[in-house]
Amino acid sequence: MKVGAAALSGAVLGVLGTLCFFLAFATDYWLVARDSCGRTERWNVTQDENGTTVTVVEQVAPSALVLHHQGFFWHCVFDVDPGAEPHLSTLYTNQPASKYCLHGYLFPLPVALGPVPHPMYDTTAVFRGFWTVLIVLALLCALVGGFLLVCGVPFYSHKLYRVGGALLIAAACLFLSVLLLYVMWVELVDVRSYILQESGPSCPTALVQIHYGLSFMVAGAGVPLVLISGITFMCIARALGGDKC
Repeated sequence: MKVGAAALSGAVLGVLGTLCFFLAFATDYWLVARDSCGRTERWNVTQDENGTTVTVVEQVAPSALVLHHQGFFWHCVFDVDPGAEPHLSTLYTNQPASKYCLHGYLFPLPVALGPVPHPMYDTTAVFRGFWTVLIVLALLCALVGGFLLVCGVPFYSHKLYRVGGALLIAAACLFLSVLLLYVMWVELVDVRSYILQESGPSCPTALVQIHYGLSFMVAGAGVPLVLISGITFMCIARALGGDKC
């Protein structure tokens, strides 16, 4: 009875934590930034009839403030009012017509909004590339660990519990590393140049405000949930195997 209750509690925590990980991975709100350099050009990447990628530059009226939000998949930019709250402005219900998005795969690697290769090469690209590797590994560990635990629940298999719990602990540690790398990137690297990589030369005195986005916060909430779940199943495995936790 105690083992069943512990397994149920661990499963609930593991599911909630894994959902947090997948939500953080799938949403594009890791980086939320706002700058005072109004956009005068917009880069649109399209394909012609032959399937060739074409970059079209459109002239737009300058705006007072520009809001950026970016994640693993997309990098989006749109104009905002000076009094708008950055996090609330990124919600889907508040998206203005001026918003445009570009593919931002492998964030936080640099995104070239203009010519490729971009003339402003970011020397931290290799360092920040580990961010991508760790987040993918963490998701795989959480997914495989959860699958093994689902298979082990009907049979009270201590071996599956042990392996599944270890994978969940590994997923929590990997996601914690992802968060630490992201904090190091935001706090120690010149993110201002990254935000103003296109308009920086024309706005040397532009003000940039950088915030930790909702995706970052959701990932942080999932780490203790998955870690506790993994430890719980490791203890269950030891109890079923005749050892003491």
